[in-house]
Amino acid sequence: MSLGFITALRNNMLDEITALIDAGADGLVRIYDGTQPATGGAVTTLLAEGAFSTNSAPAASGGVLTHSAIGDEASAPNGGTPTWYRIVDSTAAFVMDGTAGTSGTDMILDAATITAGQTVSFNSSTITAGNV
Repeated sequence: MSLGFITALRNNMLDEITALIDAGADGLVRIYDGTQPATGGAVTTLLAEGAFSTNSAPAASGGVLTHSAIGDEASAPNGGTPTWYRIVDSTAAFVMDGTAGTSGTDMILDAATITAGQTVSFNSSTITAGNV
């Protein structure tokens, strides 16, 4: 049996993600290499970190949440292949995890590999709440 949700409910679920990211000061997105852990699990090597703007996303529309601009990482602390990301609020409390890469992933990055010291740009990030 599948579940179907009206668009308004899907938008409300996505807007709650925004509220959690925006709790306190700016939330952060952190890019890691290696295998993505179970939801909220122990992290691997941090490759880059970017800060969301004060309002991490406008209201969801059509069941899609599109994040506002994310600040670049000016100097990556470590090198590696980005495979997943974690979003935390300003106190580093877990909000969500997802896949990261240059295409076909939840978060799109500008480079397939990251070298320590390089600038890392966050090109786009969307979350779609679908029916299951």
